[in-house]
Amino acid sequence: MKYLIAGLGSIGRRHFRNLIALGEKDIVLLRTRKATLPDDELADYPVETDLGEALKKHKPDAVIVANPTSLHLDVAIPAAEAGCHILLEKPVSHSLERLDFLQKAAAKSGSRILVGFQFRYHPTLNKARELIQQGVLGKILTVHAHWGEYLPQWHPWEDYRQSYAARADLGGGVIGTLTHALDYLRFMIGDVQELWSFNGHVSPLEMDVEDVAEIGLHFSNGTLGGLHLNYVQRPPVHRLEIVGTDGTLRWDNSDSVLHLLKLPAKFGTWTSNPPAPVVETFNPPDDFERNQLFISQTKHFINVVRGEKPICDLNDGIQALRLALAAKESQQAKKIISLIE
Repeated sequence: MKYLIAGLGSIGRRHFRNLIALGEKDIVLLRTRKATLPDDELADYPVETDLGEALKKHKPDAVIVANPTSLHLDVAIPAAEAGCHILLEKPVSHSLERLDFLQKAAAKSGSRILVGFQFRYHPTLNKARELIQQGVLGKILTVHAHWGEYLPQWHPWEDYRQSYAARADLGGGVIGTLTHALDYLRFMIGDVQELWSFNGHVSPLEMDVEDVAEIGLHFSNGTLGGLHLNYVQRPPVHRLEIVGTDGTLRWDNSDSVLHLLKLPAKFGTWTSNPPAPVVETFNPPDDFERNQLFISQTKHFINVVRGEKPICDLNDGIQALRLALAAKESQQAKKIISLIE
């Protein structure tokens, strides 16, 4: 199969390397040559600078859209019209405009679209979802995720101020850039009914987008929760806690370990003096490391190109984007935003 990669920054290079590692070497590169990484590893691969010409000349089976967020649809819509299957990086765009064009183009051509939320492939997050679905926690009451990073340390080879994550014109901002959490919370807990948010640029970092966000979530099943995101935290933190009537789940991305704290069955009802919870620990595979999330995603994408249904489709990507945009709208309008149509 032939692959076209649009965008050769950090995530585009990762997709490039992972395709090669999985034996897929028929790769064409669509470039603007604005990437700040060295070009040595790309030297033996054909390069195109015009999307229309690339699609016409090479007729790729699949397109990986890894350019800046605000430019995603400039590639994805023509690729879908050409019948290519697409790995579309998150967030799917910076606004809801033209996403209906992409949906219609994909429906007409049969293009299958996988959205790049790699935490969908995390072994212990999937274990948490499994435990929730099995009813191990009872009724889910509240959930909270905290994800803080320090943006200047992400890509030490480039000036963070020029990165897409720090620029409004490229679709940056902490809410969109770290929108993974909005997806995995919806994946595990369910759809969000309404939300509120405080967010803005509050640090000395030089950017024109929000660098801190607090988002309150009211899920359709009644669960209440929150999500904290920031670009300013050192050392970085990414953790999750889910509380139910019968137990609690705690997950930390630093070691990928999931802890289940559960009361013995006979103490399942509320009591003023419960016993100490039984703690069960779920570890990732011994050889687990971060790139395995992307490897799993790439393996799935290869199978999507071959006919498999995407586990994170365009609708999932649009729902995560709606949450991100609602958080920004909440701050601007100073009100709770309903997501029920």
